[in-house]
Amino acid sequence: MKRLFSGLSDPGLLRTSNQDSHYADPEGRFFIVADGMGGHAGGQEASRLATMAIRSHLETSWHSQLASATLLEQACAAANTAILQDQYEHPERADMGTTTVVLIFRDADMPWCAHVGDSRLYCLRGKQLQQVTEDHTWVASAIRAGEMSASESKQHPWRHVLSQCLGREDFTQAEVQRVAVGAGDRLLLCSDGLTEELPDQIIGAYLESDRGCEAIAAGLVKGAKQRGGRDNITVIVIALTEMFESSSVLESQSGSPSRR
Repeated sequence: MKRLFSGLSDPGLLRTSNQDSHYADPEGRFFIVADGMGGHAGGQEASRLATMAIRSHLETSWHSQLASATLLEQACAAANTAILQDQYEHPERADMGTTTVVLIFRDADMPWCAHVGDSRLYCLRGKQLQQVTEDHTWVASAIRAGEMSASESKQHPWRHVLSQCLGREDFTQAEVQRVAVGAGDRLLLCSDGLTEELPDQIIGAYLESDRGCEAIAAGLVKGAKQRGGRDNITVIVIALTEMFESSSVLESQSGSPSRR
């Protein structure tokens, strides 16, 4: 399958800085979104360090004999270590951390995903949108335990409390899973600045559009801002197709990485 893709990040309407980071491999091998926390400087640095560490580990070990699941686990562990080392060297950033979601296409056409926190991966097939990842948050755990409904969680004051993130001594490992995809599917990696503003049905409507990935990414960000834009918003949209596309088309659809 061919992969067309585009990434976009926006500070939103209320934040003075962008603590998100993202990277789309120019060859379409892997994609990363990270959403930092811990203040202006801390959040920016945590997401930047995580994105750089994950990218470096994937590029270095891409052709190794490691299983894809192990490769992803190691990449996220390397990101956690990088943040902890920076915290040690810069105590003023001791409370910084970041979520992340990573998607790699390494085993034929079946991708693998790793995530930590509440950055998400979605898959649209036909008109059906599926949230592939499960948030590592207090409210998500309460929903899974039957202690709270999804509608109740939308307004819960603890909805942003993470049960897992990078940049913690007690971090164990990322949640890794294989993702079943097919030609015609569209995938979305995003930070919670998108999902806090747009419900799944609206996200699905954008992804259903026959527009290109760049236009869909821009539409999602614009839609989130129109509904409040209270947080930084980052998206990477990936379209899977069997149709032949020239390298020039691939490049025109590709989002460049954020440098923050």
